[in-house]
Amino acid sequence: MNRRSFLQLSLGLAGGLGALVSERRSLAQDHSPLRISLAEWSFNRALFSGAMDHLDFATTARRDFGIGGVEYVNQFFFDKAKDAAYLREMKTRADGENVESLLIMCDGEGRLGDPDPTKRDQAVVNHHKWADAAKTLGCHSIRVNAHSEGGFDEQMALVADGLHRLVEYGADRDLNVLVENHGGLSSNGRWLSGVMKKVDHPRCGTLPDFGNFGRYGGLDFNPGAEAYDRYLGVEELMPWAKALSAKSVSFDADGEEEVIDYRRMLKIALDAGYRGWVGIEYGGKASNEAEGVRATQKLLERTLRDLA
Repeated sequence: MNRRSFLQLSLGLAGGLGALVSERRSLAQDHSPLRISLAEWSFNRALFSGAMDHLDFATTARRDFGIGGVEYVNQFFFDKAKDAAYLREMKTRADGENVESLLIMCDGEGRLGDPDPTKRDQAVVNHHKWADAAKTLGCHSIRVNAHSEGGFDEQMALVADGLHRLVEYGADRDLNVLVENHGGLSSNGRWLSGVMKKVDHPRCGTLPDFGNFGRYGGLDFNPGAEAYDRYLGVEELMPWAKALSAKSVSFDADGEEEVIDYRRMLKIALDAGYRGWVGIEYGGKASNEAEGVRATQKLLERTLRDLA
């Protein structure tokens, strides 16, 4: 073999080895226990102000952050739930970016645990259109709120009633209905896990949020009650978790979330056997919401690497 042939062979082997290493890294990322998604609420100020168009959200997730899964918020297309053309455009844009539409977070459709049976029935029906929209988009779930009034056990029974009926509607469409700890008694892990036990349906699950226990980020998620231990709450909700929300507000000089121990939270999820998406939900006041999203993404990536 002459020198030129030897060099060509060596370069070819080196290139092949580099490609193999790159491929193996890619496969390792594809098969990591948790995948990072992006919740639309992270850009709520830009969306409410008109600086960002809801239809551009999936494109932003992929092109600006390299994220392949999104969680929509119904507030940003509230009048489009039954608009077939609009939903097709959403799906076309997400598919075109190879982005998975994971779920729709539903607010403003009434209390599923309303003490008034007529209002409770209407709240269930109000959510039907979002289940249908989620099916059209290819989502696996809708996220709802578990709000009611009355005593601890009374609210549990009322919410379980409305939720079970909505879950049955979703199940007929191969959809999950997830409850987030999102204020009131739902920010009490013991109460919400009790609701899950009462509903007792494989299509009913939770979306544990790292931050929505007690007062956090300027919002009181559990008014009139003492702050609930966030780590205990997430641990209590993990048996039913079908999605996970990594809330963030502010960061210290080392890039750690100032209030939430991400390593502890993610270890709770992994130890519980959770293997799914963890959604970035930036809720801070940075002038540029994208900066908060990137800081959260870096923290998640770094912590997941360390845990691995």
